[in-house]
Amino acid sequence: MVGSFVNEPFADFGSAPVRAAMEEAVRRIEAQLGQTYPAFVDGDSVWTEARIVSVNPARPRQVVGYVARADQELAERAIQAAHRAFDRWRRYAPDARARVLLRAAAILRRRRFEFDAWQALEVGKTWIEADVETAEAIDFLEYYAREMMRLGTPQPLTPLPGEENEQRYIPLGVVVVIPPWNFPLSILLGMTSAALVAGNAVVLKPSSVSPVIAAKVVELLREAGIPDGVLNFVPGSGGAIGDYLVSHPLTRMIAFTGSKEVGLRINELAARTAPGQRWIKRVIAEMGGKNAVIVDDSADLEAAAAAIVASAFGFQGQKCSAGSRAIVLDGVYDRVLQEVVARTRALRIGDPTRYETQIGPVVDRSQFDKVSSYLEIGRREGRLVAGGRPYGESARDPETHGYFIEPTVFADVDPSARIAQEEIFGPVLAVIRARDFDHALEIANGTEYGLTGAVFARDRAKLERAREEFHVGNLYFNRKCTGALVGAHPFGGFNMSGTDSKAGGPDYLLLFTQAKAISEAL
Repeated sequence: MVGSFVNEPFADFGSAPVRAAMEEAVRRIEAQLGQTYPAFVDGDSVWTEARIVSVNPARPRQVVGYVARADQELAERAIQAAHRAFDRWRRYAPDARARVLLRAAAILRRRRFEFDAWQALEVGKTWIEADVETAEAIDFLEYYAREMMRLGTPQPLTPLPGEENEQRYIPLGVVVVIPPWNFPLSILLGMTSAALVAGNAVVLKPSSVSPVIAAKVVELLREAGIPDGVLNFVPGSGGAIGDYLVSHPLTRMIAFTGSKEVGLRINELAARTAPGQRWIKRVIAEMGGKNAVIVDDSADLEAAAAAIVASAFGFQGQKCSAGSRAIVLDGVYDRVLQEVVARTRALRIGDPTRYETQIGPVVDRSQFDKVSSYLEIGRREGRLVAGGRPYGESARDPETHGYFIEPTVFADVDPSARIAQEEIFGPVLAVIRARDFDHALEIANGTEYGLTGAVFARDRAKLERAREEFHVGNLYFNRKCTGALVGAHPFGGFNMSGTDSKAGGPDYLLLFTQAKAISEAL
């Protein structure tokens, strides 16, 4: 019998044995760098001449791995394989599909520190950030398995005399999963496992920035017992195969997490009906954010400052939930700013494979250049009070010394400034002064996004106002605006932050199914 869902505990790296186990995992994974990984279609490994080269953002000359690069011909094979396999997989009992996820969770739990190490090496996550993500990946597997068991039982309906009525949740078909690089394990595994456990067949196109972790996830799911053809792995760029997969007439659904621009394009392409298409495609698009932490003059100011720094600079600000705006009431503005600056300057920057590191590199050269350009914009739009430049030797040669950028704070930023409106996806915080709480809410809601937000206040009336008026999908009181937990904080935003899906919540699997009502006269 499967017990109730409980969130996976985080590793205690303060414990010497746990720290030693993680250090050993880093050494073990470093010894595996530079290997080549195939695509995977219809149960077969597919080796291609073209390769995606994945590098360590802390040491860009170090190759993490080479991954087969799929073309449209291989993408077509994957779609056809998934289409054929769907007819078999959908007939598996919901509990049988759920058992595959539970087995995958057990394997991942045993190999936890290995996956932590892969994240540190391929995308630059610190130990804590990587381990929290691995725990979340385990949570998705455990939670969605139980949710499918629940949805697979008879659903309550209003009884009618003389009839037997039932409602079933049945799968959709071929689901194209397009995950991001910033949560290359948990979001990839969350979207993929949700599609699979609901009875769909999957074509997985990972980010070209984190394809090795994706290959390791495919290995994990194969070991857990996913049948041939049900999961197909086709690494490649959006331009080469992404649009093709989205537009294909056999694609029934697309599950995407990434930028607003790509999400809108996917939504547009999916809305066009291709010749031979027999359905309206369904789209989950989890996109960006420009999230705010409001600090009221009744707040615990030290707690607020700590949460602002954690929200802004966790994983170098490369989270859609990152708190990239701090909106502080005028009466406490200077005190909060002083505390934020002190905490920011104390952050330890370095190699993310080392225990003591708190801030690693941004993920690649493109992100390094993008964030660097916003540092220049910020100098024109605000008052630089911390950071503001590439870090250490990377300032002279990022290709040798890594894509490190100092955590940066700009004060006295106008709410309409670019650094207060545009998603930077890097370690840049805009601090904005608000006249009063009304003004703070107005500023917080004054972007096209609506993903996460936080309010620090002891005044109950203000918290209740924010509960009703702060228009975000995930709102937190007196805590940071990052770190949603599966089951406790169903995650997904409003407006240009996405299609309002709630990953890790009781509604999520419904998006991967369709309801069928059956009535029989007695």
